Amino acid sequence: MNFVITLITFILMEGATWIIHKYVMHGFLWVLHKDHHDHSNEGVLEKNDYFFVLFAIPTIALMYFGSLKDFNYLFYIGLGIMLYGMVYFFVHDIFIHQRIKFLTKAKSPYFLALRRAHKQHHKHIGKEEGECFGFLFVPFSYFKMYFNSAKK
Repeated sequence: MNFVITLITFILMEGATWIIHKYVMHGFLWVLHKDHHDHSNEGVLEKNDYFFVLFAIPTIALMYFGSLKDFNYLFYIGLGIMLYGMVYFFVHDIFIHQRIKFLTKAKSPYFLALRRAHKQHHKHIGKEEGECFGFLFVPFSYFKMYFNSAKK
């Protein structure tokens, strides 16, 4: 049952990510997310990186309080959020944005479509007119060019 709670939480995080990205990051907390789109920061870190801290706080709290009594469901909800956050970091920051030069030569249609969808999102520098606010779910239209080229 604990695995199921963790897995369902991980899957639901995709919807939560879409909502948070569209209405919080491109909404009232645009001030923190803006430099991720316009690249106005000059250092290694962005203001956008504060979101890792903001999202870690409830995750840590869930895991802490869930571990106090025999690792109840709160712990496994926190674990699902933490695992999603880890995947997000590796895929978004390392694979897509190449903040650490690793995984630069992907050939998988899924990963190429994921990168293309994210580039479509970043073509909009302002907070309005955005698209592709999700993360791991990639609209099918972004796969077409890679599946067609893989068949040749």
